[in-house]
Amino acid sequence: MFFGKSVRSEAVQDKAATLLVTQGALVELSLSDARTVVRYMRPRRIPSGAVFIRQGEGDVDDAMLLILEGEATVEQEGMGADDSLIVSVIGPGSLLGEMAILDGEPRSATCIAATDLAVAELPRDGLRKLIKEEPEVSARLLLAVSKRMSERLRETNRKLKSFAQLSRALQQELDATHSINRKLLDAE
Repeated sequence: MFFGKSVRSEAVQDKAATLLVTQGALVELSLSDARTVVRYMRPRRIPSGAVFIRQGEGDVDDAMLLILEGEATVEQEGMGADDSLIVSVIGPGSLLGEMAILDGEPRSATCIAATDLAVAELPRDGLRKLIKEEPEVSARLLLAVSKRMSERLRETNRKLKSFAQLSRALQQELDATHSINRKLLDAE
């Protein structure tokens, strides 16, 4: 459960529920559904500079996190050991870990706290409890998470298509340059 019954706790829960239904998170959920989901979340503080999700790692305690305060970077590891690319910088209202909470597979990116973070996390056991106790709300949550992942997959497909077109154009340019160089060498 998120917090006790204090006024401060209720204010944080309301903030979390409001952020859960924003464009960066799960806009398809109603505020009432979001309030129900938040009751199964727990607060967590993450200090600036901490790696709180590491690409390739995962375990049974995987959780989905909603950023309440602060910013984090999402990074993809490159080919080398110290080679990484910042994919995005995210802030309040952003969700992380939707895939891992569903499939338990290793994390697909590394997340680092760019500032001190306040997050609400829904651990896998919290999701299971939500499914058991609130099946209708959990069904809507899972549909919203699925829709979000589908949108991200479609965007990734669009980016891959653009990269493929760029790669093809670069290859054509290289082939043309190679052909010209070959003709110049043969002319000598």
